[in-house]
Amino acid sequence: MFRISLIAAAICMASQSPAVVVGGALTGGGALTNGGSFIELTGSSLSGISVGNDNFNDFNVYAFNEDQNITIPSPISVNVGTSPTTGQIVASHYVLFDPLNTTSAVGYVLFDAEIYGIATSTTNLNNSDFLINNSVTYENPSLRGLEGGDSVTINASNPFRLDFDFTASSPGDYVRVFTMESPMAAVPIPAGGLLLLGALGAGAATLRRRRNPAG
Repeated sequence: MFRISLIAAAICMASQSPAVVVGGALTGGGALTNGGSFIELTGSSLSGISVGNDNFNDFNVYAFNEDQNITIPSPISVNVGTSPTTGQIVASHYVLFDPLNTTSAVGYVLFDAEIYGIATSTTNLNNSDFLINNSVTYENPSLRGLEGGDSVTINASNPFRLDFDFTASSPGDYVRVFTMESPMAAVPIPAGGLLLLGALGAGAATLRRRRNPAG
């Protein structure tokens, strides 16, 4: 019974990996010149923070994960890329640049799954807020999004990569990125999980032999 429980737990852990931000960088713009960098917000760094209303006022570009691997009930409208349709599995992520004064930022964000599309307009951001699922407070819902001179694109050579070119002031630039289901989550038991199950099985067999030396 103990062995079965361990195997079930291993299968559960192996099959529920989220689609997440895996990296990013600033490559140009005034933000880089002034010492800015790319920062992923995770765990306790997300607890109780607010975004959308001059909450950071620095030269960094931030990203964090929202709801993960959700089967959506209706199509999601995007401004860049392809709109996820009903029944597809998506993971949601937020990218923001909130400088003190008008500043540019050029760079990229990498995810562990291909990007479906990106919401950059106030309407599309507001309509996809059902995918938030975190403790972040989203302020200024009428001023979220990008202005005419800003751009975000899905990299032509790497669909896992979001390229951005922001020029922001108050209250900042904000986009939501929708990625496909994580490759890890699409495989019921990846190689690491199989190794873990093998080790659990070997351990259980050793335990049985110790309990029954004649066996």
